[in-house]
Amino acid sequence: MNCSGIDVETGERIAVEFDQTIRSIQVREETPDIADDAIWIAPGFIDIQVNGFAGYDFNDPEVTLGQVATALNMIVTTGVTRCLPTVITGSPHGMLACLTTLRRAQRELPNAKAIAGFHVEGPYIGAEDGPRGAHPLQWVRKPDLAEYHRWQEVTDHNVRLVTLSPHFEEAPDFIRAVVADGCAISIGHTGATAEQIQAAVDAGATLSTHLGNGAHKIMLRHPNYLWEQLAEDRLSASFIVDGIHIGRAFLRTALRAKTVERSVLVTDASAPAGTPPGHYKLGEQYADHLEDGRVVLAGTDKLAGSSLKMSQGIANLVHLGGLSLRDAVQMSTVNPARIVNLEGRQDGLSVGERGDIVLFRFRDTVEIVASYVDGRQLT
Repeated sequence: MNCSGIDVETGERIAVEFDQTIRSIQVREETPDIADDAIWIAPGFIDIQVNGFAGYDFNDPEVTLGQVATALNMIVTTGVTRCLPTVITGSPHGMLACLTTLRRAQRELPNAKAIAGFHVEGPYIGAEDGPRGAHPLQWVRKPDLAEYHRWQEVTDHNVRLVTLSPHFEEAPDFIRAVVADGCAISIGHTGATAEQIQAAVDAGATLSTHLGNGAHKIMLRHPNYLWEQLAEDRLSASFIVDGIHIGRAFLRTALRAKTVERSVLVTDASAPAGTPPGHYKLGEQYADHLEDGRVVLAGTDKLAGSSLKMSQGIANLVHLGGLSLRDAVQMSTVNPARIVNLEGRQDGLSVGERGDIVLFRFRDTVEIVASYVDGRQLT
């Protein structure tokens, strides 16, 4: 397979030869004409937090293989070539059922290689309103290493990321054991103290999940758990950049604190993503997809994931975050790959890396032209 375009990283016009891996990269001598219709080339995008898409919910224990396929087929049209379908707080049986179906999808679907593993967000989170977000209160519980091993058993050890609150007494020991098992730990949905956050980081936590969200509406101006995570250089942070979950001022301040190198773009997309406004089922709950793009628990103003597409998130990082296109793409490619230790995706467009490539135009938004996974064209 061969493709060419303007390298997002260098601004040079390049030609790439690839199959399952990148075989060669040739720099062409002509000066690229960076116009609105220019074709850019980049590593395929990576989304480490996606709860559903196209009307289908990865947190529904009865979700079918065909429904997962429909959701995945739409996800890849946004330039995402690897993702972590995300299962949130639910009953032990329900979470296992969801993970079992998703693992089957990872083995059997035509676009299965786009599933790089799984993210379990909860159920070990803060129970208070605010930090809990849209997670169902009745299933919040303390960290349980035996339950974690059941997740890994049904997914053949493909859970790559677990989000928890470090306020539990059991959290440091749980984090150490999970990290030693090769799975990354992220702090999220928490009202933890500075000491609890530091203990989690000392134990091996490396990420903050959708920082700025899953928090109290009113908190002390300082100290508080947002400042503690922003100031901790051992933590990277993910952000939902849809213009709804966090405002422009917080986004820009947080990016300066974490730096581009320690920042990750996620969609936190839920089932209504890629669908018209309407009423949708999310696990045991219902949500409304509103005209303004918000996804909220039915009858409330509580956000329940997003309708964000990764392609639009990259454009939003440029327009709202003030980043270069290069930096925005870094936040959606090599940075998440490094957080979840995704093999063959941590060095960008380089010989020997996986043949995951996306071609796009960039005007006001990112318009996907083609995307490839392991050298196979998906869109």
